[in-house]
Amino acid sequence: MSIPPRSETTQPDTHPSRLRSLESSTEITVELGLRSYPISIQSGATSRTDKMGFASRLAEAIGDCTHVILIQDASVAASAGQAIIESLPHHGVRVSILEVASGEASKSTDRLTDLWGELLACGTDRRSVVIAVGGGVIGDLAGFAAATFTRGLRFVQVPTTLLAMVDSSVGGKTGINLPGGKNMIGAFWQPHLVWIDTDFLSTLPTREYVSGLAEVIKYGVIEDAEFFEFLESNIAAIIRRDPEPTRLAIARSCQSKARVVADDELETSGRRAILNYGHTFAHAIEATAGYGAMLHGEAVAIGMQMAASLSVDLGYCDAGLLTRQTALLEAAELPRSWPEADPAKMIPIMARDKKVAHGKLRFVLPESIGSVKLVGDVPEENVVAAIQAWI
Repeated sequence: MSIPPRSETTQPDTHPSRLRSLESSTEITVELGLRSYPISIQSGATSRTDKMGFASRLAEAIGDCTHVILIQDASVAASAGQAIIESLPHHGVRVSILEVASGEASKSTDRLTDLWGELLACGTDRRSVVIAVGGGVIGDLAGFAAATFTRGLRFVQVPTTLLAMVDSSVGGKTGINLPGGKNMIGAFWQPHLVWIDTDFLSTLPTREYVSGLAEVIKYGVIEDAEFFEFLESNIAAIIRRDPEPTRLAIARSCQSKARVVADDELETSGRRAILNYGHTFAHAIEATAGYGAMLHGEAVAIGMQMAASLSVDLGYCDAGLLTRQTALLEAAELPRSWPEADPAKMIPIMARDKKVAHGKLRFVLPESIGSVKLVGDVPEENVVAAIQAWI
């Protein structure tokens, strides 16, 4: 049933990520020189008082700490948020708690301005540590606030959704939305620690949990064919949130992202762009549907279908890839089409995508399961056809 995690023995020593298993935990290092940091994947270890617990890992990652600012999603305040608070030392650490409303609407200039004011009001200085507890919205917003307040605060990610665990919490991308574009304002700001406790998934609504599976499947398509096969065989167990396959899927996804980020942290070589497979279409879907109307992972699933169709149409891959991807997305209970898709509205938004170069649309397109390429100057009529294929 299980697939062994990639390890140092199966990769060159120069490969940019390390993974090691410790009892019921998995440790991955994002290799960025002096800014390297651990991703600690645990199950039920947040409150432990030994070296495996959150407090111990936090101390190892950031050193001295006398002031913690917990920026949390209001919906997890009583669960994950409280668990993190209770795990912190009771003496010598001042804790400020700031809550943010759930939903994509919180990734706004207005909420960011309010957050800066709240940081000022609670006496935040350059020795303070921001801990983001929640999904991708909280991580992106809190991370950007940490990157910009006093020109940079130490930052820790505690993702509580599957999507945030496997994607947005790793890699240092932070930001907010503008009305005309997703994540158009932001900064690269790496965390000092990513703490993943799979127990936080137990209360996640089914729709939101399943949405995160789109990003998991993405890693199999873009660079890990063996992982894609594992998902084909184990997707039902992962949907049930069975501990072993779920934890393995999270670890394998995080390791994949760690490798890509270490290769191209600031998206200068084009290597990191592969992480945006399906996202050029997905961001246009989200923007035209209205932020919050569709979950990010749902839009990514549909965007992957459009991207694969475009690749087949342009001759970069055969139809068998699309067939396998469609079957896995269906088994994962993810949407594959969007009847309201409007190419006339989507293409102008796609033209503002961050992968556009010299005014030309560029797309991450699959060549085979486990391999993708960045393709530029794609004819607009092919893009329209790819969108219309999934209406």
